[in-house]
Amino acid sequence: MPLAAILSDIGDAWEHEAVRAKLERWYWNGVFGELYGSAVESRIARDFMEVPTWLQGGPEPSTVSETLFRADRLKSMRMRLSAAYKGVNALLMKVGAQDFRSGQKFDHTVFFGENVDIHHIFPQDWCKKKNISPKIYDSIINKTPLSYRTNRIIGGVAPSDYIAKLERGSDTTPSIDGQRLDAYLKTHLIDPTLLREDLFNDFIADRQKQLLSLIEHATGKSAYAGTAPEEGVDVDGDEDSLEAEYTIAAE
Repeated sequence: MPLAAILSDIGDAWEHEAVRAKLERWYWNGVFGELYGSAVESRIARDFMEVPTWLQGGPEPSTVSETLFRADRLKSMRMRLSAAYKGVNALLMKVGAQDFRSGQKFDHTVFFGENVDIHHIFPQDWCKKKNISPKIYDSIINKTPLSYRTNRIIGGVAPSDYIAKLERGSDTTPSIDGQRLDAYLKTHLIDPTLLREDLFNDFIADRQKQLLSLIEHATGKSAYAGTAPEEGVDVDGDEDSLEAEYTIAAE
């Protein structure tokens, strides 16, 4: 709604590349700052007043200047209705994530036609057998957009097993060359080696860094990586710190 109002106000100015770049930056700061989660009417009013002025060379709107994305937020991001949760997957699709099985990019036709949803990379069943906490394996770090059919093939087995299954193919699905499959995985900011060797801890650490880099590029600012605890509970309602739970004893 505020974007539509701003576009109406600025007229043809949106066609200029510099203006579009600023609008994108404002949009992603609003998403990852999760600033539209409350007091929406006030935020819309402020953006409508501040963003057009910024586009003409004025100061940054508060939606941009007030955004502070914490690096640890990715670990606690599990709610499907969260704007930031959706934003991560929208960004992955925007930069060209390809389905593990078909290699298709997730444009609008594929998204709706293939029943694309957000699925676990290390499956829930495998994680449960390894006694990994849901607070860890349910985070956005361990999720990515995949088609319904691809998720059915993945099932609940170890990544090394479902990768082998994808490579072999079946009566209903063609085989996939290993290098090509690795290329598909990389479009999701997944290190293929870590997935093939079922290295969950290393995978979590590596993908968190890559997702942070993606978010930083979109928002135009560095994530906060300080150690100061957040006040109160996190956005998804968990009261305790998650840091200790992300260190899983090696078996």
